[in-house]
Amino acid sequence: MQDLGPVAWPPEPIRTERLVLREPAPRDRAAFIELHASPEVHTYLGGPRPRDELEREMPGAPQRWPGNLVVDLDGSMIGQILLRRATGHRRPAAVGKADLGYLFLPRAWGSGYAAEACAAALGWLAGALPGEPVVLTTQSANLASMRLAAELGFTEVERFEAWGAEQWLGMRFPVTPFG
Repeated sequence: MQDLGPVAWPPEPIRTERLVLREPAPRDRAAFIELHASPEVHTYLGGPRPRDELEREMPGAPQRWPGNLVVDLDGSMIGQILLRRATGHRRPAAVGKADLGYLFLPRAWGSGYAAEACAAALGWLAGALPGEPVVLTTQSANLASMRLAAELGFTEVERFEAWGAEQWLGMRFPVTPFG
C-alpha cells in the first residue's frame, strides 16, 4: 500500500457530530498498542500482535504517515482510519484504487462511531480526489464489517480466498451528477 498521491497531508482535522479525525499524537501511543494487541479487534485480521513486541517497536509517538488518521472521541483515541492506495492488492479489480481500512477499540463498538468516522473520511476523500473509486476488503465472516460496508455504499465485486479465509472485496463508486 502507498499513500494517496497528490493529496495535501495531513488534512485539517475532520470533524463530525461526535468525533474528530486527526493525525496521530504522542498521547495516542497506549491506544495504538491496545488496538493492535487486542484479540477482539484482530479476530478477522490474522490475530493480534504481542503487546511486549508492540511496546518495544512502537516509537514514543505513533508514526505519522499519509493515510493514517486517529478517530478521537472527547480527546481520546478510539480507533484508526486508513486511506491508502492499493498498489499491491491481491485482486486486480482493486489495484491502484483508494483503499479504506478501519480499526476500533472494542469499547467503541456498537455506538455507530465506525460508520460516522468512515463516512467522514470518505467525504473528505471525495473532495480531495473527486471521481475516485474506493475499495474495502474484509473477511466475509466479519458480519459487522460487511454491514458497515453496505451502509457506506460499497457493493460486492468479488470474494476470494486469502490469509486462510474467504475475503470480500467491495467497491464504492463515485457519485456523478446527472446532466
